[in-house]
Amino acid sequence: MAWQSFGRRKDHLALGTNRRYATALDARMNERALQVTARDQPLQTLSPLELRLDEVPLTVDPKPHRKVKAWVRFGDTPVRVEAIAARWTPSAVGITFTVDGQEHRCWVWVGAVDEIPRGP
Repeated sequence: MAWQSFGRRKDHLALGTNRRYATALDARMNERALQVTARDQPLQTLSPLELRLDEVPLTVDPKPHRKVKAWVRFGDTPVRVEAIAARWTPSAVGITFTVDGQEHRCWVWVGAVDEIPRGP
């Protein structure tokens, strides 16, 4: 039973795993799961009460380019997506991202966002 993934460390591949294409396969599987989730459930966003845009400063990037990874929710399902930060307040970030050719926009808490470092 040593071949089963139960109790397997994350850095060890299961029997039959293709090391060469594992990352690409994982990315395709994640993209497909995201497509199904986005199709079947509504995208959640922060409410005006949570955003308090009439009380806190708002920064709008005229040419959004900051790439981020952000946790969003489609219905009750949390999903991490690659997105662009387009606007922000001290506590929230307005992001845009595309799933299966359709653009999505929402507000998420700043703690749900990690900036993707620029390459060299």
